[in-house]
Amino acid sequence: MTKAELVEEVSRVSDLTKKHSEVIVDTVFKSIIDALQRGEKIELRGFGSFRLRRREPRKGRNPKTGDKVDVPPKKVPYFKPGKELKELINRGEVAEGVNVASEADQAAASTL
Repeated sequence: MTKAELVEEVSRVSDLTKKHSEVIVDTVFKSIIDALQRGEKIELRGFGSFRLRRREPRKGRNPKTGDKVDVPPKKVPYFKPGKELKELINRGEVAEGVNVASEADQAAASTL
């Protein structure tokens, strides 16, 4: 699924314009990126979590010349799928309109 397809799906399901749907999708992505840049962990119950993993510096090799090069330390984003997402995928029954929120999340939302 591409970003454009995701925007189209949000627009279709929510009866919003594509422009409004694109703002929503962009805001979600930007929020995730901003939180990761601050070193925060993002948890989406029933879906999964995003976090950063630190890669230690290491010795690498230039594949073209064979010369050894120093690879600096870096942080890489990592996604860990949640239990419910894994179960839905392994069952192969992800149908249209399936809500991946847990019962606890749904109960909390109904009190708002």
